[in-house]
Amino acid sequence: MNFKQLGINDDIINLLQKSGITKPTPIQEESIAIIKDGKDVIAEAQTGTGKTLAFLLPIIENISTTTNSIQALIISPTRELAIQITEEATKLKSAKDINILAAYGGKDVGSQIKKLQKNIHLVIATPGRLLDHIKRGTVDLSKLKTLVLDEADQMLFMGFKNEVETIINKAPKNHQTLCFSATMNSQVKKLAYRYMTDPTVISVTKEEVITLDNIKQFVVETTDRRKQDSLCSVLAEDNPFMAIIFCRTKRRADELEMGLSKRGIKCEKLHSDIPQAKRERIMKSFRKADIQYLIATDVASRGLDVSGVTHIYNYDIPETAEDYIHRIGRTGRAGEEGYTCMFIDPKNQKTLDEIERKIKFKIPRRELTL
Repeated sequence: MNFKQLGINDDIINLLQKSGITKPTPIQEESIAIIKDGKDVIAEAQTGTGKTLAFLLPIIENISTTTNSIQALIISPTRELAIQITEEATKLKSAKDINILAAYGGKDVGSQIKKLQKNIHLVIATPGRLLDHIKRGTVDLSKLKTLVLDEADQMLFMGFKNEVETIINKAPKNHQTLCFSATMNSQVKKLAYRYMTDPTVISVTKEEVITLDNIKQFVVETTDRRKQDSLCSVLAEDNPFMAIIFCRTKRRADELEMGLSKRGIKCEKLHSDIPQAKRERIMKSFRKADIQYLIATDVASRGLDVSGVTHIYNYDIPETAEDYIHRIGRTGRAGEEGYTCMFIDPKNQKTLDEIERKIKFKIPRRELTL
């Protein structure tokens, strides 16, 4: 399958080829034609799968340059992601002269308002700034054709559910909704299905390309009752510079944080029940290495791209081998050596066997004297 067969015009195809993009990725192959047809889509796809072009290409194809109204809106949870999407969209502008507005915090509102007085076809925005424009009456979504929720799981995790619903309610009833998310948890599904009509569900997972060569891996065999003692013993021996400790659930993260604090170990936890402002504060401190230990759940750690993490501790074994690779891939970056240690209970043996099969490596056992 090529871009031509997916209904992309020659001008855009030539532009893609100049950027070295000659054939569609699996997510693009599965979703471009469906989106171009105006259908609602729920797509599970991680960063790095080509998902941005999967929705940008059909949206740009469907925009009418002769219509003076906002026809497409892409909502992104973070300013960084909004900037990335805007850069991708701007590259395609020379193939089709559409007007794009990026509206996110940190950018001058005045210049955005000025630009909005002209004819805008596509808006790429973060929820807060977009609502600001809607309240000011500078953004009119009454003729919107397509609404994209990008990184929907992250959007909900960051506490933007109410903002997103307010925005959706400002759009016409018959608009097309596209929901892209790295994980399809129940919250994402609930939000998506509430506002969609018979959506097509697409799921594409990316093969993790993380080199494990420079990550030293160990397993500590323990029991659930002795796990906290085992972890503390390892932390005392290692005294890591910057470490992430992974827990399976929010409750487990809460219990561990309480347990470590009682032992005088300074740590912070990160999960979806922690208010957004506090999460951002914790992340800022962790990036600056003011926090030595960060306890996190898998969902909370999405988008957690911090350089300098020296150690990863899997307090709870991940559910899949892919999750294991994803977790430990946060250390040993940019040629640095990383270290990881996983604590397992006898009932985790089957999952451990699967992990070792996937990574083609028998993880050495680390002996502790408790």
